[in-house]
Amino acid sequence: MALTALLDGAVLAEKTGDDPRVLALHGWARTRADWLPALGVPALAADLPGFGASPPPPTGWGSRDYAELLAPLLAEGGWTVAGHSFGGRIAVHLAAGWPELVDRVVLTGVPLLRSPGTSKPALGYRLMKRANGFGLVSDERMEAEKRKRGSEDYRNATGVMRDTLVKLVNEDYREQVLATKARVEMVWGARDSAAPLAMAQEASELFSNAVLVVSESSGHLLDPELHALLRERLS
Repeated sequence: MALTALLDGAVLAEKTGDDPRVLALHGWARTRADWLPALGVPALAADLPGFGASPPPPTGWGSRDYAELLAPLLAEGGWTVAGHSFGGRIAVHLAAGWPELVDRVVLTGVPLLRSPGTSKPALGYRLMKRANGFGLVSDERMEAEKRKRGSEDYRNATGVMRDTLVKLVNEDYREQVLATKARVEMVWGARDSAAPLAMAQEASELFSNAVLVVSESSGHLLDPELHALLRERLS
């Protein structure tokens, strides 16, 4: 299917049906393709900047920056914003920041709340990072150390997308969760290790109007069971 250029080409999206009122946002390092099996209604399945067919952002962005870019797409109001993982973080920002435009949010596998007691990097690493800032440790050695310690997503990201990932890792969305007044439908995999079910259950209690549906066999990534549940919620 042909892609539609939106926002002066900043976002490429696949349009399903006429007059869409669903905006579907994928997770980190994923594309619009993740959502297509779940969309039985007119929708825009977007490639977020830096992924799929969409060009990267000009600098390292946080999820709020992505929301500010996308908000004009919802200008006529009455939208449902569906988000998986990283895309769900953007969806919550849209719902909290532009409540007049978003009627409903559908979330799956979204790390909304940071785990308490997150540990600091080891002292040796922090000292090396400081020494790098003074020019005592080369950038090459520092990069090797970062890649050794970083997640797979971190190792695979470069340039502004790595800067974006670093910003996202340090974000917490409790404020946006509490500010969201739109109806929230949460579809979760019981085996999700990236966004654990216990966190989803806590977040569902913080939203003012939320329902949580669980797939016992699913993990973090969208699979046929999650697609079926999401398709049902979006219908």
